[in-house]
Amino acid sequence: MVDESRWVSGSVAEAVAEAKLSAIKEMAVRSVRVPGAASLTWGLPSFRTPEHIRRAVSEALASDPDAGKYTLPAGLPALRACAARRHEEVTGIRVSEDRNVLITAGNMQGMNALFHTLLSPGDEVILTDPGFASHIQQIRLAGGVPVHWPLDENSDWRLDLQQLPQLITARTKALVLVTPSNPTGTIFSRSELLQLGEIARDRQILLLLDDPYSELIYDADSAYFNLASEAALSEQLAYLFTFSKIHAMSGWRLGYMIVPHWLHQQVLKVHDAALICAPRPSQIAGIAALSGSRDHVDEFRSVFAGRRELICERLDRVPHVFQYRRPEGAYYVFPKIVAEHEDSVSFALRLLEEARVTVTPGSAFGPSGEHHVRMAYCVEDAVINTAFDRIEAYFPS
Repeated sequence: MVDESRWVSGSVAEAVAEAKLSAIKEMAVRSVRVPGAASLTWGLPSFRTPEHIRRAVSEALASDPDAGKYTLPAGLPALRACAARRHEEVTGIRVSEDRNVLITAGNMQGMNALFHTLLSPGDEVILTDPGFASHIQQIRLAGGVPVHWPLDENSDWRLDLQQLPQLITARTKALVLVTPSNPTGTIFSRSELLQLGEIARDRQILLLLDDPYSELIYDADSAYFNLASEAALSEQLAYLFTFSKIHAMSGWRLGYMIVPHWLHQQVLKVHDAALICAPRPSQIAGIAALSGSRDHVDEFRSVFAGRRELICERLDRVPHVFQYRRPEGAYYVFPKIVAEHEDSVSFALRLLEEARVTVTPGSAFGPSGEHHVRMAYCVEDAVINTAFDRIEAYFPS
């Protein structure tokens, strides 16, 4: 019998051997092994990719002999031009499709390429805490050190700007932001972000903006501010957009990044070495998404808004199990566990194994996430209702 532990310890890189599969994916994998489980764990929109996007790819595959071939590493010129136009529409900042735009296989791959470009062993990256679980993993796998910046739960998970300067050291390379936040659904205010930008500018820290959710905002008074629109930060800010959420293209693996010119050629080296290019059929789909109808975006937002209402209503019926803060955007809620439990991992496993409901343990999102769980309400209403019917049965009031 093969001694796997000996091979792992002797052959696998230490950072990889010590890493764990993302808790989000681990719970998704466990969920499929439980017949009929109602899963709220994965941020996977339930919608089909819009018809005009699918049709554009189908037509290209039928008529264009190059549709199944590589593109140059930076991506198709037509898609880079679309991305540059869209970025100017959203931020007011004009960028060069050749000097600033890079097409990625989604923001996960884009962020990974940035971390490998920026980090030498021991370099630090500041992350909001709680923050997206995979960012923590990616930094460690790139040889970096994630530095957790606790958010203030008592103030609806706001940024603690007084604490930020104390976290910055000579090894700090970058700060990662996701707004609306994953997992809390918080939208960071214009005032908060501009103050953060000032600190980053004074300390010469690169800002990495991961943007899957900026068009998923539900309340008229929840104003979204894109820090990439601040011209004074253009030389130290990388903006990453993914098609996965608002265009229901999670499986197409497509995104784009807007980076300063000094960084463009550096990250392109890593991108090319690891990937060569984003899939060409996906890039064709991206052109259709950015240049065609956007009616589906309003439709998706409306459906998600209804699902937010539903999951909040169901949470209101189990105050003896969860306390929560109403999310402002994205499609996650991050309730605190008030039922008897030891930690968020054991609670999530018990909920899956005994109640057949899948959630993600909050500890995966950083130390401040412990004693919470993340629930994704991008699933069908029936899944939300089934999950909470089982939670109510499992935890009688």
